[in-house]
Amino acid sequence: MKELMKTTKSAKPAEVEKKWHIVDADGLVVGRAATIIANVLRGKHKPSFTPHVDCGDNVIVINADKIRFTGKKLQDKVYYKHTGYAGGIKEITAAKVLEGRFPERVLEKAVERMIPRGPLGRQQMRNLRIFAGTEHPHAAQNPEVLDIASMNRKNKVGA
Repeated sequence: MKELMKTTKSAKPAEVEKKWHIVDADGLVVGRAATIIANVLRGKHKPSFTPHVDCGDNVIVINADKIRFTGKKLQDKVYYKHTGYAGGIKEITAAKVLEGRFPERVLEKAVERMIPRGPLGRQQMRNLRIFAGTEHPHAAQNPEVLDIASMNRKNKVGA
């Protein structure tokens, strides 16, 4: 009778094989790119996905300063932060963040908010490297190109 029962194989941290992927964010929409990157970081693209184990891959994002928003979100989307003092709420628009010193933070925050909160989510976020330009120091890892633009076209209904 035991042979007829289906059992789910749970991945152990030592058995996980991590790959490296590179994403060119030039011209990609923030939310669509962030969902695919978050899924790869979590490992949901693998058949051996286990929710309580970091079985995701490493992702390198280049050209994060050339990412785009749809509609009027560039001017209307507002990011808030709090200083910790009374009345210390600060706001900044997405356009100012992209023009500012660290434009990669737009994509970083979008991905971070799609990853579970807690120790496992923080570990998965450490596998994400985002660069504003085309240069990155991870060429020795031989990253595979993750073509998000074609994945978006494939997932759209009627395409």
